[in-house]
Amino acid sequence: MTVGFVDSAVGTHNIPGPVRALSSLPDIDYADQFTLSTDADATPEQWARAMFGDVPSVAELLIWRGLLGLRLSRGRSPATVAGWQIGERGEDWIRLEAASWFLTGNLLVQTADGRVSLGTFLRYDRHLGHGVWPPLSAIHRRLVPGLLRDAAARIRAPR
Repeated sequence: MTVGFVDSAVGTHNIPGPVRALSSLPDIDYADQFTLSTDADATPEQWARAMFGDVPSVAELLIWRGLLGLRLSRGRSPATVAGWQIGERGEDWIRLEAASWFLTGNLLVQTADGRVSLGTFLRYDRHLGHGVWPPLSAIHRRLVPGLLRDAAARIRAPR
């Protein structure tokens, strides 16, 4: 296995149907999925917390609350990851959910066969979503591979 290789798919039609079906969004305007090959082993929730923490960082608050207007929970909770509500989970996946007045989002973390994936699914609830997310998505797509690698390093690190 090549550890650290990140594969990506962008666009709703490039994400497999069974993965899209794990989203809570009936209509998806933006979708991507990044997959890291890794020997780090953890549950999907542990991966999500390794990626985003229990509470959002200052940078995450700037993007998620400031630019996207997402309504995030405050403080630590077993029902949230970095302020995102845990919407649903399965044996090898967890879905985080958040919304603003102009878009609704899901973050989907999946684990299987020496891989971890992070999927982002957005629905534009107002026209503003069409203007705000596309430029931010370019930055998002550049950051996610490093986010996955950093999470793998956190999971591998002795506690």
